[in-house]
Amino acid sequence: MSVALNVETPSETKINWEQLIEKIKIQLPDVDTSSLTVKQFTAGYSNLTYLLCFPNKQLVLRRPPFGEVPPRAHDMKREHNTLSKIHPVFPLAPKPYLYEEDQNVTDKHYYLMEKKEGVVIDGSMPEEWKHIKNAPKKVSQAAVDTLGSLHNIDIYQHGLDSLGRPEGYLKRQIEGWLKRYERSIVEGNDTVQEIIPWLLANIPSHSEHSIVHNDFKLNNMMFAKDNPEKAVGVFDWELCTVGDPLSDVAGTLAYWKEPGDAETGLISVTEKEGFYSRRDAAEAYAKKTGRNIENIHYYVCFAFFKIAVILQQIYYRWHKGEISDARFSRLGIGISNLLNQAVRAKNKEII
Repeated sequence: MSVALNVETPSETKINWEQLIEKIKIQLPDVDTSSLTVKQFTAGYSNLTYLLCFPNKQLVLRRPPFGEVPPRAHDMKREHNTLSKIHPVFPLAPKPYLYEEDQNVTDKHYYLMEKKEGVVIDGSMPEEWKHIKNAPKKVSQAAVDTLGSLHNIDIYQHGLDSLGRPEGYLKRQIEGWLKRYERSIVEGNDTVQEIIPWLLANIPSHSEHSIVHNDFKLNNMMFAKDNPEKAVGVFDWELCTVGDPLSDVAGTLAYWKEPGDAETGLISVTEKEGFYSRRDAAEAYAKKTGRNIENIHYYVCFAFFKIAVILQQIYYRWHKGEISDARFSRLGIGISNLLNQAVRAKNKEII
Protein backbone atom coordinates (compact mmCIF):
# COMPACT_ATOMS: atom_id res chain seq x y z
CA MET A 1 0.00 0.00 0.00
CA SER A 2 1.38 3.43 -0.91
CA VAL A 3 1.83 6.03 1.82
CA ALA A 4 1.14 9.77 1.49
CA LEU A 5 4.42 11.24 2.78
CA ASN A 6 4.98 14.95 3.36
CA VAL A 7 8.39 15.93 4.81
CA GLU A 8 8.39 19.66 5.52
CA THR A 9 11.52 21.83 5.32
CA PRO A 10 13.94 21.81 7.10
CA SER A 11 13.39 18.15 8.02
CA GLU A 12 16.49 16.20 7.02
CA THR A 13 16.40 14.11 3.87
CA LYS A 14 19.02 11.76 5.34
CA ILE A 15 16.29 9.88 7.17
CA ASN A 16 14.52 7.16 5.20
CA TRP A 17 10.99 7.93 6.30
CA GLU A 18 9.52 5.09 4.24
CA GLN A 19 11.67 2.56 6.10
CA LEU A 20 10.68 4.15 9.40
CA ILE A 21 7.00 3.75 8.49
CA GLU A 22 7.58 0.04 7.82
CA LYS A 23 9.20 -0.27 11.24
CA ILE A 24 6.26 1.49 12.93
CA LYS A 25 3.76 -0.77 11.12
CA ILE A 26 5.34 -3.79 12.76
CA GLN A 27 6.18 -2.47 16.23
CA LEU A 28 3.32 0.01 16.75
CA PRO A 29 0.41 -1.64 14.89
CA ASP A 30 -2.23 0.71 16.35
CA VAL A 31 -0.75 3.65 14.43
CA ASP A 32 -2.49 4.43 11.14
CA THR A 33 0.47 4.67 8.76
CA SER A 34 -1.55 5.52 5.63
CA SER A 35 -0.06 9.02 5.66
CA LEU A 36 2.73 10.88 7.46
CA THR A 37 3.69 14.55 7.74
CA VAL A 38 7.09 15.33 9.28
CA LYS A 39 8.03 18.64 10.89
CA GLN A 40 11.40 19.37 12.46
CA PHE A 41 11.39 21.05 15.87
CA THR A 42 15.11 21.69 16.36
CA ALA A 43 18.26 21.85 14.28
CA GLY A 44 21.95 22.50 14.87
CA TYR A 45 24.32 21.05 17.43
CA SER A 46 21.66 19.78 19.84
CA ASN A 47 19.73 16.56 19.48
CA LEU A 48 17.33 16.72 16.54
CA THR A 49 13.62 16.43 17.26
CA TYR A 50 10.89 15.72 14.70
CA LEU A 51 7.10 15.70 14.95
CA LEU A 52 5.55 12.76 13.12
CA CYS A 53 1.88 13.34 12.32
CA PHE A 54 -0.11 10.21 11.45
CA PRO A 55 -3.91 10.26 10.90
CA ASN A 56 -4.67 8.90 14.40
CA LYS A 57 -1.56 9.69 16.40
CA GLN A 58 1.36 12.09 16.76
CA LEU A 59 4.81 10.81 17.73
CA VAL A 60 8.13 12.54 18.37
CA LEU A 61 11.42 11.22 16.99
CA ARG A 62 14.70 12.11 18.72
CA ARG A 63 18.15 11.48 17.25
CA PRO A 64 21.69 12.93 17.51
CA PRO A 65 22.82 15.70 15.15
CA PHE A 66 24.24 14.69 11.79
CA GLY A 67 28.02 14.52 11.39
CA GLU A 68 30.63 13.63 14.00
CA VAL A 69 29.65 13.85 17.66
CA PRO A 70 31.84 13.51 20.78
CA PRO A 71 32.05 10.02 22.35
CA ARG A 72 29.20 9.28 24.78
CA ALA A 73 27.40 12.50 23.78
CA HIS A 74 23.85 12.54 22.41
CA ASP A 75 23.15 9.07 23.83
CA MET A 76 19.65 8.28 22.64
CA LYS A 77 19.71 4.76 24.04
CA ARG A 78 20.39 6.09 27.52
CA GLU A 79 17.70 8.74 27.15
CA HIS A 80 15.16 6.13 25.99
CA ASN A 81 16.04 3.80 28.85
CA THR A 82 15.84 6.67 31.33
CA LEU A 83 12.36 7.62 30.14
CA SER A 84 11.29 3.98 30.37
CA LYS A 85 12.14 4.09 34.08
CA ILE A 86 11.05 7.65 34.88
CA HIS A 87 7.70 7.83 33.05
CA PRO A 88 5.86 5.29 35.26
CA VAL A 89 6.60 7.33 38.41
CA PHE A 90 6.70 10.80 36.82
CA PRO A 91 4.18 10.93 33.95
CA LEU A 92 5.28 14.44 32.90
CA ALA A 93 8.23 12.66 31.30
CA PRO A 94 7.13 11.52 27.82
CA LYS A 95 6.31 7.86 27.35
CA PRO A 96 8.89 6.17 25.10
CA TYR A 97 7.60 3.77 22.44
CA LEU A 98 10.49 2.48 20.38
CA TYR A 99 14.31 2.53 20.27
CA GLU A 100 16.24 1.47 17.17
CA GLU A 101 19.74 1.33 15.67
CA ASP A 102 18.90 0.72 12.02
CA GLN A 103 21.16 2.01 9.24
CA ASN A 104 18.34 1.43 6.78
CA VAL A 105 16.39 4.21 8.51
CA THR A 106 19.16 6.66 9.40
CA ASP A 107 22.87 6.78 10.21
CA LYS A 108 22.51 7.03 14.01
CA HIS A 109 20.34 5.57 16.72
CA TYR A 110 16.95 7.13 17.45
CA TYR A 111 13.83 6.64 19.51
CA LEU A 112 10.13 7.50 19.35
CA MET A 113 8.11 8.94 22.21
CA GLU A 114 4.67 10.37 22.87
CA LYS A 115 3.72 13.89 21.81
CA LYS A 116 2.66 16.11 24.72
CA GLU A 117 0.07 18.84 24.13
CA GLY A 118 0.61 22.34 25.52
CA VAL A 119 2.85 25.40 25.24
CA VAL A 120 6.59 25.79 25.75
CA ILE A 121 7.88 29.09 27.11
CA ASP A 122 11.14 30.48 25.81
CA GLY A 123 11.74 34.22 25.46
CA SER A 124 8.14 35.42 25.85
CA MET A 125 4.82 34.44 27.38
CA PRO A 126 2.18 32.73 25.20
CA GLU A 127 -0.59 34.87 23.76
CA GLU A 128 -3.12 32.48 25.35
CA TRP A 129 -2.08 33.72 28.80
CA LYS A 130 -2.18 37.46 28.23
CA HIS A 131 -5.55 37.73 30.02
CA ILE A 132 -4.56 35.52 32.99
CA LYS A 133 -3.79 37.46 36.16
CA ASN A 134 -0.34 36.85 37.72
CA ALA A 135 0.58 34.34 35.01
CA PRO A 136 4.37 34.81 35.51
CA LYS A 137 4.04 34.09 39.23
CA LYS A 138 1.91 31.02 38.52
CA VAL A 139 4.48 29.71 36.03
CA SER A 140 7.25 30.29 38.56
CA GLN A 141 5.47 28.32 41.27
CA ALA A 142 4.52 25.53 38.86
CA ALA A 143 8.16 25.14 37.83
CA VAL A 144 9.30 24.98 41.46
CA ASP A 145 6.54 22.51 42.38
CA THR A 146 7.36 20.28 39.41
CA LEU A 147 11.06 20.15 40.26
CA GLY A 148 10.25 19.49 43.91
CA SER A 149 7.88 16.66 42.98
CA LEU A 150 10.57 15.06 40.82
CA HIS A 151 13.12 15.26 43.65
CA ASN A 152 10.67 13.83 46.18
CA ILE A 153 10.38 10.52 44.30
CA ASP A 154 12.03 7.76 46.35
CA ILE A 155 14.76 6.45 44.03
CA TYR A 156 15.34 3.32 46.12
CA GLN A 157 11.68 2.35 46.43
CA HIS A 158 11.29 2.55 42.64
CA GLY A 159 14.66 1.05 41.70
CA LEU A 160 15.87 4.29 40.13
CA ASP A 161 19.24 4.32 41.89
CA SER A 162 20.48 2.28 38.90
CA LEU A 163 20.31 5.46 36.79
CA GLY A 164 23.66 6.56 38.21
CA ARG A 165 26.06 6.41 41.14
CA PRO A 166 24.61 8.65 43.84
CA GLU A 167 27.51 8.22 46.28
CA GLY A 168 30.20 10.79 45.55
CA TYR A 169 28.11 12.38 42.80
CA LEU A 170 28.93 16.01 43.55
CA LYS A 171 32.68 15.44 43.95
CA ARG A 172 32.80 13.66 40.57
CA GLN A 173 30.84 16.50 39.00
CA ILE A 174 33.18 19.18 40.32
CA GLU A 175 36.33 17.31 39.26
CA GLY A 176 34.90 16.41 35.85
CA TRP A 177 33.89 19.95 34.95
CA LEU A 178 37.23 21.33 36.09
CA LYS A 179 38.91 18.97 33.64
CA ARG A 180 36.55 20.08 30.87
CA TYR A 181 37.47 23.67 31.61
CA GLU A 182 41.18 22.96 31.45
CA ARG A 183 40.83 21.12 28.11
CA SER A 184 38.96 23.98 26.45
CA ILE A 185 40.75 27.15 27.55
CA VAL A 186 40.83 29.81 24.83
CA GLU A 187 41.40 32.99 26.80
CA GLY A 188 42.78 33.14 30.34
CA ASN A 189 40.44 34.51 33.02
CA ASP A 190 41.69 35.54 36.45
CA THR A 191 38.21 35.06 37.89
CA VAL A 192 38.60 31.29 37.59
CA GLN A 193 41.49 31.37 40.06
CA GLU A 194 39.03 32.58 42.68
CA ILE A 195 36.39 29.99 41.83
CA ILE A 196 38.24 26.71 41.37
CA PRO A 197 40.14 26.48 44.71
CA TRP A 198 36.99 27.48 46.58
CA LEU A 199 34.84 24.84 44.84
CA LEU A 200 37.39 22.11 45.62
CA ALA A 201 37.83 23.17 49.24
CA ASN A 202 34.14 23.46 50.08
CA ILE A 203 32.42 20.43 48.55
CA PRO A 204 29.45 19.66 50.86
CA SER A 205 30.21 16.55 52.87
CA HIS A 206 26.68 15.22 52.95
CA SER A 207 23.81 15.36 50.53
CA GLU A 208 20.53 13.62 49.81
CA HIS A 209 20.07 11.40 46.79
CA SER A 210 17.31 11.97 44.26
CA ILE A 211 16.59 11.97 40.55
CA VAL A 212 18.61 14.77 38.96
CA HIS A 213 17.26 15.98 35.63
CA ASN A 214 20.42 18.02 34.96
CA ASP A 215 18.82 20.45 32.48
CA PHE A 216 15.65 21.56 34.25
CA LYS A 217 14.61 24.99 32.93
CA LEU A 218 11.43 26.62 31.72
CA ASN A 219 12.00 25.93 28.02
CA ASN A 220 12.37 22.24 28.82
CA MET A 221 8.87 22.25 30.31
CA MET A 222 5.41 22.31 28.75
CA PHE A 223 2.36 23.95 30.30
CA ALA A 224 -1.37 23.59 29.69
CA LYS A 225 -2.51 26.03 26.99
CA ASP A 226 -5.19 27.50 29.24
CA ASN A 227 -3.48 27.21 32.63
CA PRO A 228 0.02 28.51 33.53
CA GLU A 229 -0.22 26.74 36.89
CA LYS A 230 -0.34 23.30 35.27
CA ALA A 231 2.80 21.60 33.93
CA VAL A 232 2.02 18.88 31.38
CA GLY A 233 5.50 17.84 30.26
CA VAL A 234 9.19 17.86 31.08
CA PHE A 235 11.66 17.17 28.27
CA ASP A 236 15.36 16.56 27.45
CA TRP A 237 16.24 13.72 29.81
CA GLU A 238 19.54 12.84 28.14
CA LEU A 239 21.62 13.99 31.14
CA CYS A 240 19.33 12.60 33.84
CA THR A 241 21.01 10.68 36.66
CA VAL A 242 20.73 10.27 40.43
CA GLY A 243 22.66 12.51 42.77
CA ASP A 244 22.35 15.69 44.79
CA PRO A 245 18.99 17.43 44.26
CA LEU A 246 20.44 20.85 45.15
CA SER A 247 22.72 20.65 42.12
CA ASP A 248 19.55 20.39 40.01
CA VAL A 249 17.94 23.34 41.80
CA ALA A 250 21.08 25.42 41.25
CA GLY A 251 21.12 24.62 37.55
CA THR A 252 17.55 25.87 37.28
CA LEU A 253 18.46 29.04 39.19
CA ALA A 254 21.49 29.72 36.99
CA TYR A 255 19.29 29.65 33.88
CA TRP A 256 16.64 31.69 35.74
CA LYS A 257 17.64 35.15 34.49
CA GLU A 258 16.82 38.31 36.42
CA PRO A 259 16.43 41.91 35.21
CA GLY A 260 19.84 43.54 34.99
CA ASP A 261 21.83 40.34 34.42
CA ALA A 262 24.89 40.89 32.22
CA GLU A 263 24.93 39.40 28.72
CA THR A 264 25.50 35.64 28.80
CA GLY A 265 23.93 34.46 25.57
CA LEU A 266 21.19 32.72 27.59
CA ILE A 267 17.53 33.52 27.00
CA SER A 268 14.85 33.22 29.65
CA VAL A 269 11.44 34.78 30.05
CA THR A 270 12.07 35.00 33.81
CA GLU A 271 13.82 38.35 33.39
CA LYS A 272 10.45 39.88 32.57
CA GLU A 273 8.21 41.50 35.16
CA GLY A 274 6.19 39.32 37.51
CA PHE A 275 8.41 36.23 37.71
CA TYR A 276 9.97 35.00 40.91
CA SER A 277 13.50 36.19 41.61
CA ARG A 278 16.14 33.49 42.05
CA ARG A 279 15.82 33.94 45.80
CA ASP A 280 12.04 33.62 45.64
CA ALA A 281 12.33 30.42 43.61
CA ALA A 282 14.90 28.92 46.00
CA GLU A 283 12.77 29.71 49.03
CA ALA A 284 9.64 28.30 47.35
CA TYR A 285 11.56 25.09 46.62
CA ALA A 286 12.66 24.82 50.26
CA LYS A 287 9.06 25.28 51.37
CA LYS A 288 7.80 22.69 48.88
CA THR A 289 10.36 20.00 49.77
CA GLY A 290 11.44 20.83 53.31
CA ARG A 291 15.07 20.70 52.20
CA ASN A 292 17.75 22.80 53.83
CA ILE A 293 19.13 25.23 51.24
CA GLU A 294 21.68 26.87 53.53
CA ASN A 295 24.52 25.96 51.14
CA ILE A 296 22.67 26.78 47.93
CA HIS A 297 25.21 29.51 47.12
CA TYR A 298 27.86 26.79 46.65
CA TYR A 299 25.71 24.90 44.17
CA VAL A 300 24.74 28.07 42.27
CA CYS A 301 28.40 29.08 41.99
CA PHE A 302 29.15 25.68 40.47
CA ALA A 303 26.11 25.90 38.16
CA PHE A 304 27.27 29.21 36.68
CA PHE A 305 30.77 27.79 36.28
CA LYS A 306 29.38 24.72 34.52
CA ILE A 307 27.37 26.78 32.02
CA ALA A 308 30.47 28.90 31.37
CA VAL A 309 32.39 25.72 30.55
CA ILE A 310 29.64 24.51 28.22
CA LEU A 311 29.89 27.78 26.29
CA GLN A 312 33.68 27.64 26.43
CA GLN A 313 33.70 24.20 24.81
CA ILE A 314 31.69 25.63 21.90
CA TYR A 315 33.94 28.72 21.79
CA TYR A 316 37.01 26.47 21.73
CA ARG A 317 35.67 24.55 18.73
CA TRP A 318 34.83 27.82 16.95
CA HIS A 319 38.31 29.20 17.73
CA LYS A 320 39.91 26.07 16.22
CA GLY A 321 37.77 26.38 13.09
CA GLU A 322 35.77 23.20 13.74
CA ILE A 323 32.51 25.19 13.58
CA SER A 324 31.91 28.42 11.68
CA ASP A 325 28.78 30.09 13.08
CA ALA A 326 29.65 33.80 13.42
CA ARG A 327 27.45 34.11 16.51
CA PHE A 328 30.00 32.11 18.46
CA SER A 329 32.55 34.89 18.11
CA ARG A 330 30.83 36.69 21.01
CA LEU A 331 30.81 33.72 23.38
CA GLY A 332 33.87 35.03 25.20
CA ILE A 333 31.72 37.86 26.61
CA GLY A 334 29.10 35.46 27.92
CA ILE A 335 31.74 33.15 29.42
CA SER A 336 33.37 36.03 31.29
CA ASN A 337 30.03 37.27 32.64
CA LEU A 338 28.99 33.78 33.74
CA LEU A 339 32.25 33.40 35.67
CA ASN A 340 31.56 36.76 37.31
CA GLN A 341 28.11 35.45 38.26
CA ALA A 342 29.79 32.41 39.79
CA VAL A 343 31.91 34.69 41.99
CA ARG A 344 28.83 36.66 43.02
CA ALA A 345 27.09 33.41 43.93
CA LYS A 346 30.14 32.31 45.94
CA ASN A 347 29.95 35.58 47.86
CA LYS A 348 26.21 35.09 48.54
CA GLU A 349 25.31 38.12 46.43
CA ILE A 350 22.79 36.24 44.26
CA ILE A 351 20.91 34.11 46.80
